[in-house]
Parts: sequence; structure tokens; C-alpha cells
Amino acid sequence: MLALLLICLLLLIPTPQSQIPASMDKVFIEGLDIDALIGIYDWERRIRQTLRFDLEMGFDNRIPAASDDITDTLNYKAVSKRLIEFVQASDFGLVETLAERCAALVLDEFGVHWLRLKLSKPGAVRGAQAVGVIIERERAA
Repeated sequence: MLALLLICLLLLIPTPQSQIPASMDKVFIEGLDIDALIGIYDWERRIRQTLRFDLEMGFDNRIPAASDDITDTLNYKAVSKRLIEFVQASDFGLVETLAERCAALVLDEFGVHWLRLKLSKPGAVRGAQAVGVIIERERAA
């Protein structure tokens, strides 16, 4: 009985994905490659490595769809340019730290309600195409 109650409670706890309003659209950027200084090993601190970013961002596209005006959109070119600028100037040891900072930047600067960010580090592990993190965050109310 207690197990059933716990399962019911867990189903009621909202996740970031379930908190997106049904009318929330998603704008995406896929396969954004950016060279960065990243890593914890000495040899990594001497080179730049290519990181791949995939983003999904919650944004209501009804206003820009009605106006057909780019100033009403979540401008993915502007988001990409800002991420490139930030990541190229960054110096973090962990992809987890960089992912968090990038998520905060997009949420704070672009009026995004929610985002899912996948940060991949290709070639970091022999035999794997890529490793990395996927995070979901939402803007504080």
C-alpha cells in the first residue's frame, strides 16, 4: 500500500518537460559546433576541442507567426552567435559546468521559458562517438 502511495506521489511531481504549457512551441538549434578550452587533463588545457550543442527552447511562436516579423521571434541566429561568443571565451574543466552556464545565459538573455541542452564532447572516450550531458532547465518564475 505504501509503495502504491509513493508511486502515485511520484507521478504528481512535475518535471521540467511536463511544466511546459501545452501551447509552448519549441525552437531548436541542432549540431552547433564550437571550439573551446575544456577539460581537466593537462593536455586538454593546451588545445581547443570541438564541442557540439543541440538545444530545444520553449517559446510561444504565435506572435511572430502572426506578425511575420523577425523582431518578435526567438532569433536562433542571435542565440547561436551569443553561445559561440561565450563558449569560445570560456575556460571550464567540466562539460557539466559549461552546460549550466550556457543554459543560464540562454534563459536570462533570450526570454526562453524552458530549454533542453545537449552538450557533446566528440572523441573524449575511445570507441564512443561522443560523450556529454543533457540538461533541462526553466526560467525562474
